[in-house]
Amino acid sequence: MKKTYLNKFWAVAAVCTLALGTLSCGDDDGEMTPETSTTYVQEDQMGRPAINTVFVSADKKDEFNTTIPSMQGPAFQSAFQAKLLALNPNYTTNLLTFDAATFTGALATDVLSVSLDGTTTFYDGTNVLTGRALADDVITVELILIFGGPNATDNPGLTDDNVSSNDKAFLSTFPYLATPW
Repeated sequence: MKKTYLNKFWAVAAVCTLALGTLSCGDDDGEMTPETSTTYVQEDQMGRPAINTVFVSADKKDEFNTTIPSMQGPAFQSAFQAKLLALNPNYTTNLLTFDAATFTGALATDVLSVSLDGTTTFYDGTNVLTGRALADDVITVELILIFGGPNATDNPGLTDDNVSSNDKAFLSTFPYLATPW
């Protein structure tokens, strides 16, 4: 009987530990109830890869991550533009014909748009930011938009991450990602 009780105790303790304070543990019978005093906080926003990582300065990460997307553009566009021009002082427009202000305004609102009636892609030569397919080379696309200029030919050494495929094939069924190593 004691062994069963201890196993039950450790199972409840493990669940409570995994919940990281979002649940409070009940009495010996292992009941758990939601804790009503918990405050949840947005930890990270990464709608589009590398945007937060590259364009948000370290001292502004928490502010960016807790700003609702509709307010990110007004709050961060000018800082994003300054970073873009620091990375590429010769930036004029990019492949999308966006000048620096337009491009960084689009970047500063960190949401991933999804086309419900067309191609879902980060960029496929025609469709832009209509979603993201697993096989999309988003880092190369972002490098092209930052460094490639209006014809995607400026700064050729900076417009490709040189990773041409995933290290493992994607699955044809959900969850689609390959099993981890």
